[in-house]
Amino acid sequence: MAAADWSKTWTYFEGQWHDGNVPLWGVRTHAIWLGSSVFDGARAFEGRTPDLDLHCARVNASAKTMFLDPVVPVEQWLDLVREGMARFEPDTTLYIRPMYWAERAGPQAMPPDAASTRWCLSLYDAPMRKPEGFSVTLSPFKRPTIETAPVDAKAGCLYPNNARAMLEARSRGFDNCIVTDLLGNVAELANSNVFMAKDGAIFTPMPNGTFLNGITRQRVIKLLRAAGIAVTETVLRYRDFESADEIFATGNASKVLPVTRIGERSLQPGPLFRKARELYWDYARG
Repeated sequence: MAAADWSKTWTYFEGQWHDGNVPLWGVRTHAIWLGSSVFDGARAFEGRTPDLDLHCARVNASAKTMFLDPVVPVEQWLDLVREGMARFEPDTTLYIRPMYWAERAGPQAMPPDAASTRWCLSLYDAPMRKPEGFSVTLSPFKRPTIETAPVDAKAGCLYPNNARAMLEARSRGFDNCIVTDLLGNVAELANSNVFMAKDGAIFTPMPNGTFLNGITRQRVIKLLRAAGIAVTETVLRYRDFESADEIFATGNASKVLPVTRIGERSLQPGPLFRKARELYWDYARG
């Protein structure tokens, strides 16, 4: 694909920086046909990289979950991110993606050979969405459990299920969707964690082993509680969100965004969403 089809991208791979969308995998690479890739996503904006160390630690933890060898210490990831950021204009909003994958299968063919673990770090120009809001519906697709998928890792093999949930929602005129676990309890959105507000308090699904307890999610909860705002992690159903005063999402891509429609019911970005976003940006800049 032509370079013009990609935003400015730099990738560190095999000891050097490469410009553009670098080919990494061959046809026999384990990850491309048996799914042994993990990644994490961090952000650089306004010259800041909030919680970058936590994202780097999480990609290493994800590698272990997927039977890979996390060969890059967190400090090395951090140093490489600083090197990569220097290749962009100072105020560029970047997506930061460390990755691991297996190159070969082990002796039993399907499990990866941990000794063949490879890695890269990619940074690319990726503006954040403006907090203008988006619509959600209930997805017919479900989140798997720890017994059926590696939901305790940020693994590439999990995302096709999220993608089909989002595409199904978009086929019905919605931007995103609320996805439940197999028991019908709300887990998350197709691409981010979800919160609701009711009567001045904030509620969010309790981590139950079916979705990642996001780093931005955890940060926002801590910031809200420190500001004296009650946040309860609990079991929630879709009907709870249907009657909520506010709904908002947290995630690495755009940090804190409001939901402005659920089903056919319109919502307005409310004071608790605005407080959560304000607190996160103050933290990131501080």
